[in-house]
Amino acid sequence: MIVLSGTIGAGKTSLTTMLAEHLGSDAFYESVDDNPILPLFYENPKKYAFLLQNYFLNKRMDNIKDAQGSKLNVIDRSIFEDLLLFQLNADLERATQTEVQIYGDLLNNMMEQVDFSDDAIVKTPDLLIYIHVSFDTMLARIQKRGRDFEQIDHDPSLYDYYKTLNERYIAWFEGYDRSPKLSIDGDKYDFVNDPEAAKKVLSLIDEKVDELGLRD
Repeated sequence: MIVLSGTIGAGKTSLTTMLAEHLGSDAFYESVDDNPILPLFYENPKKYAFLLQNYFLNKRMDNIKDAQGSKLNVIDRSIFEDLLLFQLNADLERATQTEVQIYGDLLNNMMEQVDFSDDAIVKTPDLLIYIHVSFDTMLARIQKRGRDFEQIDHDPSLYDYYKTLNERYIAWFEGYDRSPKLSIDGDKYDFVNDPEAAKKVLSLIDEKVDELGLRD
């Protein structure tokens, strides 16, 4: 599997679609627009943070299961970055440290013990692609896609949340060691709006895919 990672508004969904089409593989997406918990979380984070995290965990395990069969299938968010998000919510008192510990134990147990079939299940990606964007770009993308519950105008406290999230993603990617990884500069390469930038990004990924022998 090829798995994407990055902050809100980094362009994960767009690049997932482009990359799957480019590689002739299947794409698997995070549940957002049909997620019944997400709007509730933005309205009352303390009440719904733990429930939301477990909802995502369940959906990500489904994606991992469904993506089996090809090293080139693309998932638009990594299961490994969810603990980063939940830890931030706890640090901002939107969840408790006890809930973080329970969630982390549950995640580790599921990744180590759950089998979906008699065959070996690949639970870590063959390649993780991190899309890094600046804080300003992140805010502009969030505003442009227009989900009311994500807007700072709707909730001014989201400004600090988004800023800290962006900073923590940088440290998270630097420490990520579960698989080969590749960083894409989302400010330098606006692959969503610039066809030439999209070609360059796909070329960079092709080079990494070939280096890892994922087409074999």
